[in-house]
Order: sequence, then structure tokens, then C-alpha cells
Amino acid sequence: MGDVIVGQGLTKVYGTTHKTHALKGVDLNVQKQEFLSIIGQSGSGKSTLLNLLGLLDRPTEGSLELVGTDVGRLSKRERAAFRNEHLGFVFQFHHLLPEFSVRENLLMPGWIGGQRASLGAARARADEMLELLDLGDVKDKRSNDLSGGQKQRVAIGRSLMNSPDIVLADEPTGNLDTKNTEQVYSLFRRVHEEWGTTFVIVTHDRSIAEQTDRIVEVRDGRIEQDVRNEHLATSGSRPRTP
Repeated sequence: MGDVIVGQGLTKVYGTTHKTHALKGVDLNVQKQEFLSIIGQSGSGKSTLLNLLGLLDRPTEGSLELVGTDVGRLSKRERAAFRNEHLGFVFQFHHLLPEFSVRENLLMPGWIGGQRASLGAARARADEMLELLDLGDVKDKRSNDLSGGQKQRVAIGRSLMNSPDIVLADEPTGNLDTKNTEQVYSLFRRVHEEWGTTFVIVTHDRSIAEQTDRIVEVRDGRIEQDVRNEHLATSGSRPRTP
């Protein structure tokens, strides 16, 4: 299917006098429509790696190609436009805007990206997304009136509004209970299988990682292990080409 992420020699060093090597020459290729997790203890470098993949930071050394584009050559403005068009983000904290309704929070990526789609078409897509998320009955509520699990589902819907090639999730269930955690990962899997979206999920929880098709383990700034979950890979859970 081809790679949507090609990282070579990714290195990240913080500080000048007292240097901290967060990443130490990481090579990572991710194919289109993969569903993988990046695991590791706190301070292992996994979130730093995700920040580089999401263009939220730049590597000190190394190269990165996303969806066929050498993103290291992009200007700050071009990186922002690329991020909005091709990448979706889900964080541990949902970062919803409390003064806006649930539907308006979903519409935000399009407004930020300056998309020219009619308001009616954008609202129709938002409503379709909310039905997928089982949130149709709360679309006009303020985000502060929702439960934690509902807020995270809104955040997931927001990440999908621009039909991204890649969804990057950083500890997306870190603040959720077991029931809501299961709902979130079930939703991730459903979107992956039905839409063919590539998912890269950072977590410290191995039990969650074992639900993904590939597990990349980071330790001390390096990839220590990169394995496929053969049980899931052969169980018919592969995504359908949209």
C-alpha cells in the first residue's frame, strides 16, 4: 500500500549546555492503513516521537516524509496547512472550547483551515460524524455539559472532520475509566476498518497496545522492539480500502 510515514535517523536534543537526548536516531516506517501503537515508560521518548510525526516539533537531526512529502522542507505556514489537511490529533486532554457547542467544536478544523465548503455541507458532515459517535442528541450542548467519555468522543470526531490520512493519539484514554476506554478503542478500530485511516497511538498501557496490529516499543530514545500482533493481523480485522 505504500508508506505514509518514513522517518530516518530521527534525533531530538533539548538544551545547549546540559543536553538531553530524547530521541537517538530512530527509524520508523508506517504503511497506509496501519493500526499501531507506540509504547514505553515515561521519559522513554515516545511522546517526543509523536510530536515529530505530528509536526508539533522539528527533529534536531534526521529526515521525515509524511504522505509523500518531505516535511523538513516546509515553512512554518506550510507545516500548519499540511498538518490541518493530512493529520488528526487526539490527546489525553480533549482541549474542547467550552464556549462553543459540540457541533461547533467539530466544525473548528474546517474554519481554521479556511475551507470553502458551504456551512450547510460542513454541518451535515458534523451531524453525520456525531451520529457515528453516538452523540447526535447532544450536538447543541456546550462541551462542559458532557461527561468525560463524551468529551473524548467529540475530540475524536474533531480529529476526523477533515478526513485525515493519519490520526495521532497521545494517551487518548489516560483520563477515562475502563468502560469509556473500551468505547474509545472500539471507535478507533471501527473508523480504521471502515475508512482505512492510519492510526498511531501512544500509550504506556501494554494491555491497550495489545489491541493494535503492531507494537513499537521505545526505550531510552531508541526503538527497542517492533513487532506485529499476529493474532489480530490474521483475524480478519484488516481495514477495507475505501
